[in-house]
Amino acid sequence: MGAKLRSIGLRTVATIVIAALLLAGTSVRAFDEELQTIATRPGVTQPFLLVKPDRPPVASVILFAGGNGQLALAASATGGGRRGNFLVRSRGLFAERGFLVAVLDAPSDRATDGLTGFRSTEAHAQDIAGVIAFLKQRADVPVWLVGTSMGTVSAANAAARVPQGVDGLVLTSSVTRASRRERESLKDVNLKVIALPTLFVHNKSDACRVTPYADIPAVMQELTRAPKVELLSFEGGDTPRSDPCEAMSYHGYLGLESAVVEAIAKWIKATSRVK
Repeated sequence: MGAKLRSIGLRTVATIVIAALLLAGTSVRAFDEELQTIATRPGVTQPFLLVKPDRPPVASVILFAGGNGQLALAASATGGGRRGNFLVRSRGLFAERGFLVAVLDAPSDRATDGLTGFRSTEAHAQDIAGVIAFLKQRADVPVWLVGTSMGTVSAANAAARVPQGVDGLVLTSSVTRASRRERESLKDVNLKVIALPTLFVHNKSDACRVTPYADIPAVMQELTRAPKVELLSFEGGDTPRSDPCEAMSYHGYLGLESAVVEAIAKWIKATSRVK
């Protein structure tokens, strides 16, 4: 199967809307958010933030943050210490486009290390399967897994291990090389068994050493069973305000949030055949 590569070149324009997004951690419009905690494995609970659109959802998305995945949602509904993460701070942009959103935290038995060394496991996939089932009960619409940075390992692992009820996969700023701190990468996931439409999103300007843009075409070729595989490429953004591997940089689509979410939303809707 030949993976189709498509690039989008964008010049960033700083606006008041984007500034407000970064400060508030959500879009200008306010959406109903509530902390949910469900039982998944024996003796284990899985917390996540549920963000509801202001109309019947067209689809559901599960958002996976990077780093160690600990959002401390019980302490802060805005995402605790990782509220600046691209997907966490953009959750309102997904809701604004009609998606029911679940922002995943680390499960109750990972209080010390978070998702470090856990993202590519069967147990993590079981926790995600519980969230998928919850969303299906809330709304009988397509469910998509959307990960960024280390979150791509979680999303791809779930797509490989528990594809039931999942309609597609989106991987942004994919981790293709292991780091000394987090250890896992997409190489730890059996990409060849993923049979879902898959969208890769990457910033050509991403300077993070474990997410080089040049690695993406080869990774895409691993998804031999996926019926559709595409790449949306962006370039530039606002001047980085963090380490190249952190969220306030090209790696985290700083200044490009609305454009990136809009492109992802259009791709999901077109692939799921929903409006």
